[in-house]
Amino acid sequence: MGDIYDIPVRTIDGRETTLAEHRGRVAMIVNVASRCGLTPQYEQLEALQREYGDRGFTVLGFPCNQFMGQEPGSNEEILDYCSTTWGVTFPMFEKIKVNGRGTHPLYRELRRTKDESGLGGIVAWNFEKFLLLPDGRVRRFRPPVRPDAPQIVEAIESALA
Repeated sequence: MGDIYDIPVRTIDGRETTLAEHRGRVAMIVNVASRCGLTPQYEQLEALQREYGDRGFTVLGFPCNQFMGQEPGSNEEILDYCSTTWGVTFPMFEKIKVNGRGTHPLYRELRRTKDESGLGGIVAWNFEKFLLLPDGRVRRFRPPVRPDAPQIVEAIESALA
C-alpha cells in the first residue's frame, strides 16, 4: 500500500490537508451518509471518538452520495446535520467518490485492503470502516459491522495499549 498519510484530502470546510497528523495513531476512516438505514452508526462512531479520542484515536468521516443518493446535501448541510443530529465532533471531509470513475485516491488505496473473510475490492455500501493502525496496517470492516462491534473495539484497544 502506498503512503496513505500523504494523499491529499480536503476537509468539509474546504481546507487542503493530508492524514499525516494521524500517522502513528489509530484512525477509523468511514464513508458516511445521512439518509441511509445505517446512519444511526454515527452514534456509535461518536461514542468511540469520545471514549478513545484522548488516547490517540479518531474517526474520519468521508461523506459519499454513490449509494442510492443517500448523501445528497452540500458539505455545509452534511456538517450541520451531523453536528446537530448526532453530535459529531470527529473530523469530517468533503464529499467524495469511493468507487468507479472519479474514485478518490484515498479510497483507491483503501480498497486494496481485504476484510476479515479475505475479500477486497469495491466499497459495498455506506459506513464501510477502515481502521488504520499505528504500525501502518489497515483492517477493513464491512457496513453491517457496527462501529462498536467487539472485533473493532478489540482492535482499537489493542492498538492503543
